[in-house]
Amino acid sequence: KKIENKSLVVGVIGLGYVGLPLCDVFLKNGIRVIGFDIDREKIEMLKKGKIYIKHLQNIDIKSYVYSKRFIPTCDFSKVKIVDHICICVPTPLNKNREPDISFIKKTVKSILPYVHKNMCISLESTTYPGTTIEEIVIPLENMGFNIGKDMFVAFSPEREDPGNKKFHTAIIPKVVGGHTKGCTEVATKIYSIGFSKVVGVSDTRVAEMTKILENTYRGVNIALVNELKIVCQKMGVDIWEVIRAASTKPFGFQPFYPGPGLGGHCIPIDPFYLTWKAREFEVATRFIELS
Repeated sequence: KKIENKSLVVGVIGLGYVGLPLCDVFLKNGIRVIGFDIDREKIEMLKKGKIYIKHLQNIDIKSYVYSKRFIPTCDFSKVKIVDHICICVPTPLNKNREPDISFIKKTVKSILPYVHKNMCISLESTTYPGTTIEEIVIPLENMGFNIGKDMFVAFSPEREDPGNKKFHTAIIPKVVGGHTKGCTEVATKIYSIGFSKVVGVSDTRVAEMTKILENTYRGVNIALVNELKIVCQKMGVDIWEVIRAASTKPFGFQPFYPGPGLGGHCIPIDPFYLTWKAREFEVATRFIELS
């Protein structure tokens, strides 16, 4: 009923380039949002109606705050009044190029004292398959919650492309995989409030692998086209003309363009999450590591 009449309260944890656009999606559709972050400076800026991320200046945060529909806070006890939580915290690599999911672990530890029945928790941070089960489902089950009955858990990867004016958050299809079929249904209904298309998958591990595949695919193809650029340069062949010609093929080819290399947060990092997890299953991901 809360989903249908839009009376639910959504909590977004991590108010960066992923979390803030997500807040905007729900706020634009009449949903009250509580934004959580451990950075007090960010919270104070938001309370004053100011945005600290350059490409998100078009979000009308001032009207959201002044109308009291958006509450930025460092106080995680407010999780008690939230119906759906989106976790959008960083997942970097450590100095050994291994996954660092400490932000996810700390977030879960911060919210566990305040979670309640009939709540949905969705992890959006890019991570290796199995994280949602290990870090969210199991701790909740240990507290006595029946996942899929009185507590709902899903993974729904962020698909942000900062600065891309063609695709904004609400029109990028939202992949959702729940721990159970009921979890997928609940999370899908919630995201459907603000997203034009929601794509349900069978479970959290499929959704987690989907995001890893997307970014690994880009990483491998960027490496390939950069290598071919060097080959073409040595041969005196125009790589740009080659790509234009190849792009006329209506199947089996998607153009990638040479550039200065891998940039941003996702592409240089996320494939290593898959490489690290694959070692657990005694699989060598040579292609990924080479790219």
